[in-house]
Amino acid sequence: MGYSKRQFIEAAFAEIGMAGYVFDLQPQDLEQALRRLDAMMAEWNAKGIRLGYPLPSSPQFSDITAQSEVPDSANEAIITNLGIRLAAGYGKAIMPQTMMIAKQAYNTLLSRATFPIPQQLPGTMPAGAGNKPWRVYDNPFLTPPVDPVEAGPDGLIELY
Repeated sequence: MGYSKRQFIEAAFAEIGMAGYVFDLQPQDLEQALRRLDAMMAEWNAKGIRLGYPLPSSPQFSDITAQSEVPDSANEAIITNLGIRLAAGYGKAIMPQTMMIAKQAYNTLLSRATFPIPQQLPGTMPAGAGNKPWRVYDNPFLTPPVDPVEAGPDGLIELY
């Protein structure tokens, strides 16, 4: 079970020095932070970093008590980057350590979210001695490359 949205928000406020035991967070502060969290996760989703975060269809439908369902490896990136986004609105200075941790955690997310494209050899390349024509078909060349299909909430699929 992962963090709830409220836990991410409270941890982000603690990261910028506004922990709940010192400052009483008002409901409007939590609501604004929830909108910032949803906006940041929507931006990351648009960049291709899909973590399984439940994005609301509208800000009114966002539930602060909902479980985020993101992997544990993403928690540090979410907390520190949300803290950086919230700090300016409260006039808080961001510590250099927080900036460094946020950058490293975001880079870790990027490295986990990216997958190399499999190499495809051109269709004009000879198949070679190991590919005997009687095994598959009577073509001395490799099969032409196939364009990968992009699918997902923001991917387009064209049918001909």
